[in-house]
Amino acid sequence: MLLVSCGQKKQETVVAPWGEIHPDGEDVTSMSDSISTDDDFDLDEIQYSGELIALTLTGPQTYYEYRGRHLGTQYLLALRFTNKLGVSLRMEVCRDTTEMLARLKNGEADLICYPLSKDGPGWIVGPDKADLKQELKAWYKPQMLAEVQKQENYFLSNRAVRRKVYAPMLNQQGGIISHYDAQFRRHAPRIRWDWRLLAAQCYQESCFDPQARSWAGACGLMQIMPGTADHLGLPRSAIYDPEQNIAAAVRYIAELQQSFSDIADHSERTKFVLAAYNGGGFHIRDAMALARKYGRNAHRWRDVEPFVLGLQQPQYYNDPVVRNGYMRGSETVDYVRRIHDRWNSYRGIKVSHSVSASGPTGIPQKARRERKKKYQLE
Repeated sequence: MLLVSCGQKKQETVVAPWGEIHPDGEDVTSMSDSISTDDDFDLDEIQYSGELIALTLTGPQTYYEYRGRHLGTQYLLALRFTNKLGVSLRMEVCRDTTEMLARLKNGEADLICYPLSKDGPGWIVGPDKADLKQELKAWYKPQMLAEVQKQENYFLSNRAVRRKVYAPMLNQQGGIISHYDAQFRRHAPRIRWDWRLLAAQCYQESCFDPQARSWAGACGLMQIMPGTADHLGLPRSAIYDPEQNIAAAVRYIAELQQSFSDIADHSERTKFVLAAYNGGGFHIRDAMALARKYGRNAHRWRDVEPFVLGLQQPQYYNDPVVRNGYMRGSETVDYVRRIHDRWNSYRGIKVSHSVSASGPTGIPQKARRERKKKYQLE
């Protein structure tokens, strides 16, 4: 909580830990920007409160949510700084730089974490936080940017998931997919799924390794997060148990089905549920809102899929109808497609992918090209 006093207002200088930067991105070592504040909430007060509040914009280089965890170069850099201070980080997303500056001026945050300079990231703090500014300058080293980018790339790679890779089909002639077919058969009816679809999703999540664990903490066959396990009533001590892990995942899928109950067609709803399992339901709702805005059918996956891809582009994740910002849409689109391909393979159905070069009006052109390229490569 910020401490508000009735003292005399002060003039603040717009600064960054590696020099002073004007909000328009111009390097202005000798220039200042006046930001009035009624507060003197400096480093000691921040450490006493146990929390640093930072403002940013959503985007792949700044801040976004990925499978239940937060990522982005600016976020990871700020997290390093707060860890050094011994406080927690509260990152709040603004619509634009004007809102960020206004909120900083009103004393609603301690600093801005956003790259306002083309030469590198720029953070803004005010002179009423002289100790925080000094701490920031002493702490920051230019190589940190490359370090956090390397860390993020690792998180987003397959190397960040500890798992053994088993064959996607245990015995093709015998129709045995995995050692867990009995569990899939037992729990799939609850969500009205073919048990082989549940098996296909499981392979996509963990390659049938019951001990699989991701960097984000997702565990077991169906890669359930500990917090989600708590919500589903799955004891953390049993999170790696195949039977209980699959049962909990089915309970979660049932919840997602309910949240997408406005999609009447069951097969269509299943695609949205899979997408939400991977990318988050709020992001999928954003893509549906975009599809609706551009005159597409928001309840048909092939119409919404291009806008899931579109959420990787500022034009779309900054659109007023989008509430949850940037997402790694290509991963979610690929997730849904791979699961359906594997499910068809389990059923002995051969499917060939084709993508029209000229899609309907309103579908993001870049997203459509990326989708076509991905299919051609595979």
